[in-house]
Order: sequence, then structure tokens, then C-alpha cells
Amino acid sequence: MVDARKKTPRKRVRKKKKKPLWFRILRVFLIGLLAICLIGVAGVAVMYSYVQMPDPNKDFQTDTTFVTWNDGKTVISSFEIQNRESIPYEEMNTYAVNAVIAAENTTFWTDPGISIPGMIRAGWMALTGEEVTGASTITQQYIKVLYLTQEKTLSRKIKEIFLAAKMGQELPKESILEGYLNTVYYGRGAYGLAAASKAFVTWEETTEVDGVKHKKGTAKEQKDLTLAEAVALICIINNPSLLDPANGEKQEADLLERYQYVLNALVKQGKDGQLKGMTFTEADKAEIYYELPQGILVPPKKSSKMGGTNGFLMNMVENELEEAGYTQEQIRGGGLTIVTTFDKKLQAAAEKAVQEQTNSMAGGSEKKAAEIHGALASIDNYTGEVLAIYGGKDFVENSRNWATTPRPTGSTAKPYALAAAMEYGYTLDQRVNGDQFIPPGATKKITNASGRNYGQISLQTATTNSINAAFVDLLLQMNDGPERMMSAANAAGVPTEAANGWDGSVSIALGSGEISPLRQATGYSTFANLGQRVTPHVVREVRDANGNILYQGQLTKDVGLSEAAAWDVQYALTKVTQDGTGRSAAQVVCANGKRCPIAGKTGTYYNSALDATTAIWFVGFTKQITTAVMYVKGDKGIGDLGNLYGSGYPARTWLAYMNVAMEYGCVIEGLQRGAECEAISLVSASGRKATAKTTAGPKPSAKPKPTDDPTTTPEPTDSPDPEPTDPGPGPGPSPTTEPTTEPEPSPSAGP
Repeated sequence: MVDARKKTPRKRVRKKKKKPLWFRILRVFLIGLLAICLIGVAGVAVMYSYVQMPDPNKDFQTDTTFVTWNDGKTVISSFEIQNRESIPYEEMNTYAVNAVIAAENTTFWTDPGISIPGMIRAGWMALTGEEVTGASTITQQYIKVLYLTQEKTLSRKIKEIFLAAKMGQELPKESILEGYLNTVYYGRGAYGLAAASKAFVTWEETTEVDGVKHKKGTAKEQKDLTLAEAVALICIINNPSLLDPANGEKQEADLLERYQYVLNALVKQGKDGQLKGMTFTEADKAEIYYELPQGILVPPKKSSKMGGTNGFLMNMVENELEEAGYTQEQIRGGGLTIVTTFDKKLQAAAEKAVQEQTNSMAGGSEKKAAEIHGALASIDNYTGEVLAIYGGKDFVENSRNWATTPRPTGSTAKPYALAAAMEYGYTLDQRVNGDQFIPPGATKKITNASGRNYGQISLQTATTNSINAAFVDLLLQMNDGPERMMSAANAAGVPTEAANGWDGSVSIALGSGEISPLRQATGYSTFANLGQRVTPHVVREVRDANGNILYQGQLTKDVGLSEAAAWDVQYALTKVTQDGTGRSAAQVVCANGKRCPIAGKTGTYYNSALDATTAIWFVGFTKQITTAVMYVKGDKGIGDLGNLYGSGYPARTWLAYMNVAMEYGCVIEGLQRGAECEAISLVSASGRKATAKTTAGPKPSAKPKPTDDPTTTPEPTDSPDPEPTDPGPGPGPSPTTEPTTEPEPSPSAGP
């Protein structure tokens, strides 16, 4: 029987071919990217609609910054109240309007308010971990200025971009430029073109304009600025502290360079037909290109807030924070509280000690006292905090800070030669030649105080009695002696620049190289710290308006010298104050009534070319504090002090200050060492004379190294007596005719 049901053949289902893995990954990626883009576009739209246009009169705010003593409460002073005047665009100087576009944003009139290349660069910097910077448009700069923030982060940059984009769409370009020129900082406390013109530019000659007579030297209104003056003023916006010509020759040269750059840009703008209300050609440029206008080179009148000795402290604070990355706008108008390292009582003691000894030196004559410049720098050995500094009587009258100005150091340089010898392998028992002699290649004799010869003596004796010939012989004995001495000085925290007389000749053993009192205090503190070098600084911390700590000074120690070498130098210098030229300073008493162990060195620099004693010094330390004192004379610090020595007025100044510092110093934060301020010994209990052992390696050089100048020999310095007699003339190297002022200490500063 046949089955009526027929078998229906099954339909064959074709299997779908699977897509390759790479295709599937790409598809997922593209879908995800599209989703991200859609979300991003939506986010951009939301953020764009969310951001509010700033009100320039409401949102632009500057708050006074206060600077306190190290207690964090008592105010030293505040930076001057910010000066700002607003003027409408129609009244703005045409030259200034065109100059700011040429200098800051050549595409200002046509761009959308944001820089696409700048945005890409900022994004890349953020991704690579770099600090977010970029050439912003004027619109973006205006946004940043309004909110007074210099925060270099991606989030700040994004917010700035959105605000700038919205501002570029909603405000006329003239309004943006008006707002920018009315709020940007020019320096000298001036915000806006109108205030800046009065702060920077004066009339070169007595001139009558529209029936108004303007006297020579009086401030100029912005509407009266010449093209050259307007361009120079606009250039300063780029970096007010580094382009203010009143700050020094380098700043003036840098301003001239930018001034010429902007003039070139103006010529190009003129060729492209982009200048508004003026013309400017190569011929016009040639008339003003090579020199800055005289009206902008007149130094500003200093604020009364910077008067007296406190002006030097405020100036050092500002300089240190600028070195740390703060702008003048933040420092002066950020509403900060800056806690310094300066101690009010010790600062008063420093001022009193220097001024009393200066008056004594001048015989009570105010005229003679005005010619003498005393300087004192005192630091905490444990932290590097500057406890007190005296750089001059009145910052407004004379802003040169003599405590940070390098001058020849005389015999206070000898400890660096001694440190080099200890690192070389010598001990304090090493024999050196104490007789006066003519170095190889020279024609004149190296003389000792009072013309005395000592024969073969130990390094300890040479140090105690400050014997010139012995230290020159020491450098001649060591292979590359001058270089070794400079290396030891660097390691201790002292810069040895050729421009400051560190020429690699043997005369540096006797102090022909220049060092500032602040750097001398740093160098000697390395001996007190047994080789550990601290970084001197004047800012302890910076707080914002809410009390949040934004910045703290560095309290790190670095290895400078070996402990053995530093200990030997420390010991040798204690003998100087016990038995040698520095014993007039050895009367420091602590709070518990006990005598403080001290170490130190006198220094007297005689310049044979000028036939003058041009600098006298005393530098010394206790375990807790190191203080350097220097006296010079004349506007350039190279006047003749006469028959004076480091063992006299400098040592007495040091003693007067240190008696206050050690009576009070042990309760200063950072110096606390017990309620009774125990006198901590500077040397080992055993009174060891030498910790380094002479090795079999280095031997005295058979062929001494001559001086670089064979016709010049170093000068005599201190006599062993506290009030020495005239050591007699001895030719020595000439110092620079104009002392240089070194940068103020900063956290990043190195030896």
C-alpha cells in the first residue's frame, strides 16, 4: 500500500556569513563616536545657553592683598589700592586701539572671538600633561581679566572659550575692545588705558594743547599720547613686571624689542588695509623705530606704602612670588594674605643695630650717614627663612637693596677656600706658607696685615689670624685651587659668577669675588648645618580670601658640603671668635643667661686701584641663626670707608642684633629648642680639631697656578686685633664700577 502522504522536501536555510571582527569593532566605534558627538553637541548647546555674559563693572573686582609678619596676623603693609578709570571706546586713543590689535590679536576684527588653533593646542597640552597655555584672542583675554584668574587648567580654558564665543556673537567688537582696554593690567597698580597713561607717560616738554598748558614731567592723558608712546604703553600689557622700563636696563631692552615687533606688525596691518582711523608706513616706522619715547622712560613716583625699610620687605615678597609664577595682578589685586618669614621684633633689632652703628661711623653727621650703606641679612639655619633683612633706610628714596647687592667680601671669603681644602683631603693641621710672597707670574707681593710674616703655619692658625699669604698659598697648593674654592662656595649656596669678580684667579681667596649679604648668610648657614644647604626665602605661605593655603615656601635641605668638611670649617671659625679677629663679637648671651657658642669671620676689602677700603664685613652664626653684616659707601658702593675694618662696626652691629635674636630667637617658630633656650654647642663635645684625614691622594702642586692678572696682587685684610692698625697698602683687583643686584630669593632658587 502506497502512503498517500508525500514527503515535502525541507527548505534549505542558507547560513548568514558573519562579518569580520574588524568590521564589527569599527561599527561599534563609529556608533559610539556618533553618540558621543551627539551628546557633545547637545552638551555644547546646553553650556552655551547656560553661560551668562559678564558685566564688566560688576564682575571685574580687585581686592587688596595684605602682607603680614611671620605670626600670620600682624600686618606689615598692603599693596597700593588699584587704580582704574573707564572711558568709552569713542574717546580711546586711536593709536592705542590699533596697537593692541597689532600686538595681541591681528585677526580681532574678523575672528569669532576664539582661536581654533589655540583651542587645539590647549587640548593637546591637557592630554599630554603640560601646563595649559595658548595664544588667546583679545576676547578670551578679556574674559580672563574680568574674573581675575590666571589658573592654567583645561576646565578654566573651556569656560573661557564658551564665554568668549558667546561674547563674540552677542557684543560688537568695539564694545569688547573697550572693555578689554578698560580692565587689562598695565603695571604700577594701573588698570585700564586711562590710568596706565597717567602712571607711565609724562610730558617731555611744557606744552599747550587746546588751551590747556601741560608742564614738563606731568602725567599725560591717554588722548594726548603720541603714536610711539601709545605703542610702548600697549606693549607693557604682555608682561607688566618684565617690560616696565623703570625696573632696569634689561626690562627697557626687552620693551624696545617688543615695541619694534609691534611697529612691524602695524606696518603690515597698514598694508593690508586693517588700520582704523590712521595710516602707518615704513617711512613712519623709521622715524620712531630705534628708540623708546622719552616720555615713557621716566621712573614712577613710588607709593608711600613702600616708604621706609618695610618697602624693601614688600619688594622682596613681590619678587619672590613672581618667581614662583604669580602675576602682579594676582599679587596686588587678588585679595590674598601673604605670610612672610620676617619677624617683627628681629626686624626692629636689625634696623636699630645698623642705623646706630651707621650714625656712629658718621660721627653723628646726617650728611655723612646718608653716604654710608649698612646691610644685614639673617636667616633661620633650619628652614632658610629670612628672619630680618636691612637693605636701606627708605625704599622710596633709594630702592637699591644693599642686602641683596653683591660686593667684594674680603676675608669673609676665606672659609670657602678652607672648605675646598677640607674636601680636598686636608685637615686643619695642614701646613701653609704664612710669609708674604710674590705669586708665580705676578710682579707684586701678597701682603699680610701690618706687613707681618708668619712662616709655616697650620690652616687653623691661618684662619684664626686671617693671614692672606697662607690662603693664597693654599689655593696654589691644591690642583685647580681657585676652581675648587668656587665649587665649594657654590655647594654652600653662594653664586660665583665671572661678572661679579669670580675670575678663577688666586685673588678670590682674599675676597675679590662679590657676594651679597643674603648669600653670605646662606653660605655660612651651610657650615652651621654641617653641610646641609637651605634655600633662603621670604614667603612662608599665601592664603586666599577664604583662608585656603595656595602656596608654601620650600623648607627643604640639600647636601652642599660633606659633614666632615663643614664641621672642620665650623670649628675653625669658632676659634676666630674666641682667639682671632672676630673676638669682639663673641659676647652673645642666650635667654637663659649663658654665653652662646658662635662662629664667624671678619672681612675688609681694600681696593688698590682706588686706594680705598670699599667694603667691611662680619658674618657669623649660632646653631640656630646665621647673620651677615656689610658696610659700603657711595651711590655705587665703592666709596672709601677709610681706616675701618670688619672687626669694628660690622662686628658690633652683628653683636647688637644677635643679642636680641638669641634672647628672643628660641621662641620663634622654627627655632624652638626648649623653653630655656639652651646654648647648643657648635662643635663636638670632644673639641676635635679635624674630622677629615689627609689622604695619600692629593699632594701640593709642585707648580703653583699663577693669577690671571700677573700685575695684581690681593689686598691685606683684618689684623688679629679687634681694633687693628692700618694694614698698609697692597695692590688688589678692582671691583666692578657698578654693583649688581642679584635676584631675590625664591623657592626655586639654587646656588
